[in-house]
Amino acid sequence: QVQLVESGGGLVQAGGSLRLSCVASARTFSIYNMAWFRQAPGKEREFVAAIDRSTSLTRYADSVKGRMTISRDNAKSTVGLQMNSLKPEDSAVYYCAADRSVVLSTSRNNYDYWGQGTQVIVSS
Repeated sequence: QVQLVESGGGLVQAGGSLRLSCVASARTFSIYNMAWFRQAPGKEREFVAAIDRSTSLTRYADSVKGRMTISRDNAKSTVGLQMNSLKPEDSAVYYCAADRSVVLSTSRNNYDYWGQGTQVIVSS
Protein backbone atom coordinates (compact mmCIF):
# COMPACT_ATOMS: atom_id res chain seq x y z
CA GLN A 1 0.00 0.00 0.00
CA VAL A 2 1.27 3.45 -0.93
CA GLN A 3 -0.03 6.75 0.37
CA LEU A 4 0.67 9.81 -1.74
CA VAL A 5 0.35 13.42 -0.59
CA GLU A 6 0.61 16.30 -3.04
CA SER A 7 1.44 19.91 -2.27
CA GLY A 8 2.46 23.09 -4.03
CA GLY A 9 -0.69 24.03 -5.86
CA GLY A 10 -2.08 27.55 -5.85
CA LEU A 11 -3.07 30.58 -7.86
CA VAL A 12 -0.62 31.96 -10.40
CA GLN A 13 -0.80 34.38 -13.31
CA ALA A 14 -0.37 33.17 -16.87
CA GLY A 15 3.31 32.89 -17.72
CA GLY A 16 4.22 32.13 -14.13
CA SER A 17 5.65 29.01 -12.52
CA LEU A 18 4.72 26.54 -9.82
CA ARG A 19 6.40 23.47 -8.44
CA LEU A 20 4.28 20.56 -7.28
CA SER A 21 5.61 17.95 -4.92
CA CYS A 22 4.36 14.50 -3.94
CA VAL A 23 5.59 12.54 -0.94
CA ALA A 24 5.10 8.77 -0.85
CA SER A 25 4.78 6.65 2.26
CA ALA A 26 6.18 3.52 0.65
CA ARG A 27 9.42 2.14 2.04
CA THR A 28 10.17 0.79 -1.42
CA PHE A 29 9.40 3.98 -3.35
CA SER A 30 12.06 3.17 -5.93
CA ILE A 31 10.09 0.21 -7.31
CA TYR A 32 7.24 2.44 -8.49
CA ASN A 33 6.90 4.35 -11.70
CA MET A 34 5.44 7.74 -10.85
CA ALA A 35 3.22 10.11 -12.80
CA TRP A 36 1.23 13.30 -12.67
CA PHE A 37 -2.28 13.54 -14.04
CA ARG A 38 -4.71 16.44 -14.00
CA GLN A 39 -8.43 16.92 -14.13
CA ALA A 40 -10.24 20.12 -15.02
CA PRO A 41 -13.93 20.63 -14.18
CA GLY A 42 -16.15 18.67 -16.54
CA LYS A 43 -13.23 16.91 -18.17
CA GLU A 44 -11.66 13.50 -17.84
CA ARG A 45 -8.46 12.99 -15.89
CA GLU A 46 -5.57 13.30 -18.31
CA PHE A 47 -1.93 12.34 -18.35
CA VAL A 48 0.66 15.06 -17.77
CA ALA A 49 4.05 13.43 -17.13
CA ALA A 50 5.62 10.20 -15.93
CA ILE A 51 9.02 9.02 -14.74
CA ASP A 52 10.23 5.47 -14.37
CA ARG A 53 11.67 3.94 -11.23
CA SER A 54 15.27 4.43 -12.32
CA THR A 55 14.73 8.10 -13.35
CA SER A 56 16.23 7.35 -16.74
CA LEU A 57 12.98 7.58 -18.69
CA THR A 58 10.35 10.29 -18.76
CA ARG A 59 7.23 10.90 -20.80
CA TYR A 60 5.17 14.03 -21.29
CA ALA A 61 1.85 14.98 -22.76
CA ASP A 62 2.32 17.02 -25.93
CA SER A 63 0.49 19.92 -24.31
CA VAL A 64 3.15 20.31 -21.60
CA LYS A 65 6.38 19.36 -23.40
CA GLY A 66 9.02 22.02 -22.98
CA ARG A 67 7.10 23.69 -20.15
CA MET A 68 6.92 21.06 -17.44
CA THR A 69 9.60 18.78 -15.98
CA ILE A 70 9.05 15.72 -13.83
CA SER A 71 11.73 14.57 -11.42
CA ARG A 72 12.07 12.24 -8.46
CA ASP A 73 14.30 11.70 -5.48
CA ASN A 74 14.21 8.06 -4.45
CA ALA A 75 16.14 8.76 -1.26
CA LYS A 76 13.41 11.16 -0.13
CA SER A 77 10.48 9.25 -1.69
CA THR A 78 9.35 12.34 -3.54
CA VAL A 79 8.35 13.22 -7.06
CA GLY A 80 8.10 16.76 -8.33
CA LEU A 81 6.59 18.60 -11.26
CA GLN A 82 8.14 21.91 -12.23
CA MET A 83 5.62 23.90 -14.24
CA ASN A 84 6.78 26.93 -16.21
CA SER A 85 5.09 29.26 -18.69
CA LEU A 86 1.73 28.31 -17.25
CA LYS A 87 -1.43 28.88 -19.27
CA PRO A 88 -5.05 29.22 -18.15
CA GLU A 89 -5.73 25.84 -19.75
CA ASP A 90 -3.30 24.27 -17.26
CA SER A 91 -5.81 25.00 -14.49
CA ALA A 92 -6.89 21.72 -12.92
CA VAL A 93 -6.54 19.49 -9.92
CA TYR A 94 -3.18 17.74 -10.24
CA TYR A 95 -2.82 14.18 -8.99
CA CYS A 96 0.26 12.15 -8.19
CA ALA A 97 0.06 8.43 -9.04
CA ALA A 98 2.18 5.31 -8.54
CA ASP A 99 2.41 2.13 -10.57
CA ARG A 100 4.44 -1.08 -10.16
CA SER A 101 4.29 -2.11 -13.81
CA VAL A 102 7.47 -2.78 -15.73
CA VAL A 103 6.44 -0.49 -18.57
CA LEU A 104 6.16 3.26 -17.99
CA SER A 105 2.52 3.97 -18.71
CA THR A 106 0.65 7.13 -19.68
CA SER A 107 -2.75 5.56 -19.02
CA ARG A 108 -4.54 6.36 -15.77
CA ASN A 109 -5.94 2.82 -15.80
CA ASN A 110 -2.48 1.41 -15.10
CA TYR A 111 -1.86 3.42 -11.94
CA ASP A 112 -2.82 1.75 -8.70
CA TYR A 113 -2.26 4.47 -6.12
CA TRP A 114 -3.40 8.08 -6.16
CA GLY A 115 -3.03 11.15 -4.02
CA GLN A 116 -5.87 13.46 -3.06
CA GLY A 117 -4.84 16.14 -5.55
CA THR A 118 -3.70 19.73 -5.39
CA GLN A 119 -5.48 22.60 -7.12
CA VAL A 120 -3.70 24.75 -9.69
CA ILE A 121 -5.42 27.88 -10.99
CA VAL A 122 -3.81 29.96 -13.70
CA SER A 123 -5.37 33.37 -14.21
CA SER A 124 -5.25 35.16 -17.55
